Amino acid sequence: MTSAAQLVRAAAPAAPGTAPAAEPRTARIRIAAPVLRTLWRVAKPLIAIVAFLAFWEVAPRTGLVDEVFLPPFSTVAQAFADLLGSGELWIHVEASLGRSLSGFAIALAIAVPLGIAIAWYKPVAELLNPILELFRNTAALALLPVFVLILGIGETSKVALVVYASVFPILLNTITGVRTVDPLLIKSAASLGLSPLRLFQKVILPAAIPSIFTGLRMAAASSILVLLAAEMVGARAGLGYLITAAQQNFQIPNMYAGILAISLLGLSFNGLLVTLERRFSRWRVQHDR
Repeated sequence: MTSAAQLVRAAAPAAPGTAPAAEPRTARIRIAAPVLRTLWRVAKPLIAIVAFLAFWEVAPRTGLVDEVFLPPFSTVAQAFADLLGSGELWIHVEASLGRSLSGFAIALAIAVPLGIAIAWYKPVAELLNPILELFRNTAALALLPVFVLILGIGETSKVALVVYASVFPILLNTITGVRTVDPLLIKSAASLGLSPLRLFQKVILPAAIPSIFTGLRMAAASSILVLLAAEMVGARAGLGYLITAAQQNFQIPNMYAGILAISLLGLSFNGLLVTLERRFSRWRVQHDR
């Protein structure tokens, strides 16, 4: 049973200037909770990656797969570090990145204005849609021999192939983004007396940015894919050439190191585009809040 002294102490007010014992603990929990949530958000995607790399390391060593054809991850990582230290990997990355970025930039300069024109002006759409439908359903890799025959095996054919593969994802998503802008926004802006140029600048392009960046991310993946195929056919530098040369010389760890470099390059490219999208779509984040 509770004694009278305990009841008196419980009912007595706290001394001035002293806080209840539970308050510091609550404050610590309130501060730690966002930190823990952030750590979990960062660690959660890493769990699957760590599990995959652990399986990659264990499977060849336990005989689940042939170690000759799939070396352990530690062996591939050592080959990657050796290529990086010797500078050979940088040469191939620089060659592939230069071709990819050149073709991607040209495709961006062509596809976004053309997509806006097709989406906004009906005569332009009626004129260009048939030819666009024809070419967008023709795979870029199917045209690789054509590009090589017409443009040669030099840099021009590789950049042109990247342009072809990148144009259509950007173009189609730009058309979709412009056509799906809320008509009420356009009417409201027009009622304020905005000129067509200001209407594009202030209303249509900001609203279409998320869709355009979706196309950019798809185009980035396509550009790397077709470039690797082009480098495997005729090149003296590039990640595609590195993979093919390593496979032909039976340098299997180097082959996987080249594949790993492609994955890291693609992740970096995608992360850059996501960051830019958030920067240019900041208004949408604030609106969603």
